[in-house]
Amino acid sequence: MTRFAAPIAEQIWDMKYRFKQADGTPNDVTVEDTWRRIARSLASVEKDPELWEGRFFEALEDFKYLPAGRITAGAGTERTVTLFNCFVMGTVPDSMGGIFDMLKEAALTMQQGGGIGYDFSTIRPRGADVKGVAADASGPLSFMDVWDAMCRTIMSAGSRRGAMMATMRCDHPDIEQFITAKSDSARLRMFNLSVLVTDDFMEAVKADGSWDLKFDGKIYHTVEARDLWNKIMRSTYDFAEPGVIFIDRINKANNLGYCETISATNPCGEQPLPPYGACLLGSINMARLVSNPFEADAAIDEGKLATLVATAVRMMDNVVDASRFPLEAQRLEAQNKRRIGLGVTGLADALLMVGQRYGSDEAAATTERWLKLIARESYLASVELAKEKGAFPLLDKDAYLATGNMMNMDDDVRAAIAEHGIRNALLTSIAPTGTISLYAGNVSSGIEPVFAYAYTRKVLQKDGTRTEEEVVDYAVKMWRDKFGDKELPDYFVNAQTLAPTDHVKMQAAAQKWIDSSISKTINCPEDISFDAFKEVYMQAYETGCKGCTTYRPNDVTGSVLSVSENTEKTPAETPQLANEASNGAEVVYMSDPFDRPQTLEGNTYKLKWPDSEHAIYLTVNDIIVSGHRRPFEVFINSKNMEHFAWTVALTRMISAVFRRGGDVSFVVEELKAVFDPRGGAWVQGKYIPSILAAIGGVIEQHMIATGFLEGEGMGLKSDPQAQVVNLDQPRGKACPSCGQFDMQMVEGCMTCRSCGHSKCG
Repeated sequence: MTRFAAPIAEQIWDMKYRFKQADGTPNDVTVEDTWRRIARSLASVEKDPELWEGRFFEALEDFKYLPAGRITAGAGTERTVTLFNCFVMGTVPDSMGGIFDMLKEAALTMQQGGGIGYDFSTIRPRGADVKGVAADASGPLSFMDVWDAMCRTIMSAGSRRGAMMATMRCDHPDIEQFITAKSDSARLRMFNLSVLVTDDFMEAVKADGSWDLKFDGKIYHTVEARDLWNKIMRSTYDFAEPGVIFIDRINKANNLGYCETISATNPCGEQPLPPYGACLLGSINMARLVSNPFEADAAIDEGKLATLVATAVRMMDNVVDASRFPLEAQRLEAQNKRRIGLGVTGLADALLMVGQRYGSDEAAATTERWLKLIARESYLASVELAKEKGAFPLLDKDAYLATGNMMNMDDDVRAAIAEHGIRNALLTSIAPTGTISLYAGNVSSGIEPVFAYAYTRKVLQKDGTRTEEEVVDYAVKMWRDKFGDKELPDYFVNAQTLAPTDHVKMQAAAQKWIDSSISKTINCPEDISFDAFKEVYMQAYETGCKGCTTYRPNDVTGSVLSVSENTEKTPAETPQLANEASNGAEVVYMSDPFDRPQTLEGNTYKLKWPDSEHAIYLTVNDIIVSGHRRPFEVFINSKNMEHFAWTVALTRMISAVFRRGGDVSFVVEELKAVFDPRGGAWVQGKYIPSILAAIGGVIEQHMIATGFLEGEGMGLKSDPQAQVVNLDQPRGKACPSCGQFDMQMVEGCMTCRSCGHSKCG
């Protein structure tokens, strides 16, 4: 008997979390070995390791408690990695030396697998005086480009994909350039961007007042607040960025407001952190705690939940002592405050199991009740730890109990803290759980609604072929197992059928009892009006959310799943519909490469790179498939022998990808996004970040000229439809890891539903 509820769960475990030797030999033979490894590692700091190893194993067993991915993959392996998910780095000094010291710290942190967040508001604006050198400042965005290149360099060195968050205050003189920075699809690809929005700014927006943009006491510009707000809204409407962080609300609610100021978050926004703060994350799997699912008496077992929360808090507190830290400042920050972020996953599935419609008033009230219970039990467990092991070193009881969060806490919890102190300064946060939710059997992610009841995915086999398998939501599978083909009840809803206001309602209900913040994507229909879209953000502000991230599918951001007209049918009824929908697609998906015809049509392009003595000649040959022309192979020639080895390797790899078929436009996007740390060049009035980016641009222009691509930065001229159960599925962006077209915006992060790859790690 396997512990895995779905094949995809076992595949995710094997790819991401299973401990293996360098040659691929598994140390973890079974998933029980993984749970035992984690339990033993985190119990090693206890006075009675054997006792706590058993209790920790029980919490992990059957995916009831899910530590964050870095803990699951790294605990007990003795690898030189941090068990913390991500960090906010130190305050960036407004000096050249200080800036590059921060860059070095960022590189060291990312090298160990930590995502990072930075507030770039501390760097003087573009054009400001630089004293002593008779020059003008280049501004924060130019240094963000340097960070972006560094992140790519760390990736190319073999580390996991980097993730960074950049924030900027709404009153910084360069805020308008920051807002629109990612309208250039090749720029700042390694960053998520968010604007730090203050209460004063929101009041100015509502009053249609003016707004000063200033730095170091000097006013550089005065703008209309509503115009600036509209610019933020227009950019996120068109490009899904920047996000919005209500920074004053975060600082007023912070339990540690008496000893720290927050101005940045981790890459997905759920963990606002001070300089050198670290986020330590884990999730209670609510879908595993429902007794009698789909029956009249279905309910969360609150006793089991309370016990599980107490054990999870102890495990997470032990991570603070068991983990390595890239920097000493990060270790001290974690030790002094012992901040943890316990959250949930599978919430939407749990609501379905108790018969409640996600987004309804009833579901919002239930969510608030469940999360209050988790908050209470977390705080009481931390008080018990303080009795046994001591409170966090920077605790000032009077100041702590007077903060925004603690003023709302129940009197018995406040009294316990006043008497005994508390071990952990902050305890709750709702993190992105895209990958670990797949690992747990495809439960709904975090507090998100069910994304799709079912879909098909292509799985790469060892012989290079791909097989198809159905991936079913955890709650839907339980319904099928219990009721067969009986029609799904009306309360089964998914992310595409919900109104944006329902998403916000659920986020606001959860936020009330969450110390830190929430990673949540508010899905908006493509045809939502701009005014209605802006109202989503205003609703988030008015209802107490600490931030807001939306996703509206369009030609720039890519598509997500959309519900078909046949939503009244159950997933089991409609595989034939999905197969019929895929007929006639212009793109052929191959398990074996195309055979090369004797002759091919093609074009050769001359590429002259500045400061290079010899030009590069790029030839792209095409093949005709079903009457349509598509790229088949690439050759690069140059008299410059310096580039010979890498150009030959590059052309062979690109050609191998082209010959496999499918939408290969992602090759162009990856090449165009490569930054050369030595600097790019201006070519025909446009800045090209590297010679590889220039090659990508030439290939893209060829694809456009031959009709394979719609236009620059765009996808296929004629979209194929992927196979999907119960849903029509327009093509999303191709996954850079597995190549499948399953990239979807989940909890503010592009995530592949096929292989679990995530931009945010």
